Amino acid sequence: MINYEEIAKWSDIISAILFLAVLVYLWFKFIQPAVLAAQEKSNELIKLAERHRDEAKAAIDALNRELEGAQRDAGLIRERATGQAQREAEATVAEAKVAGERALQNARGELDRARAAARKQLRDELAGQALDLARSQAQHRVDGALNLKLVQSFMASLEHGSTN
Repeated sequence: MINYEEIAKWSDIISAILFLAVLVYLWFKFIQPAVLAAQEKSNELIKLAERHRDEAKAAIDALNRELEGAQRDAGLIRERATGQAQREAEATVAEAKVAGERALQNARGELDRARAAARKQLRDELAGQALDLARSQAQHRVDGALNLKLVQSFMASLEHGSTN
């Protein structure tokens, strides 16, 4: 006699085994390759992100080195500019001192020339005033006889070749 209970039990076992076998087949045929592909894609994305991170770190390090170099160059430029400014200031002061001394010498020369010109002008004015005074007094002191005597004396001195 056929035991239907046994057939049902074995039918459940065989269907469970077949179901599991189909699941295993589907897993290896479709799901596992998709999971592996997704895992590989994720790994590639992680590698790409790590590579970008490493490149960014390298770029930051290079930029930091360039910044340090630029700061060092700026310090050297600042030192050179300070030194150059100091040298130019000293040269300007020296030039101004030389120009001032030259101007002082020129002023002293001008002062001497002005003194000489003032002395000459004073002498000329005094001589003119003395001459004017002598002319005005000579008209009162010298009469016609004295004038004739002076002219004759002068003429005689000219004839002898000497003027006294």
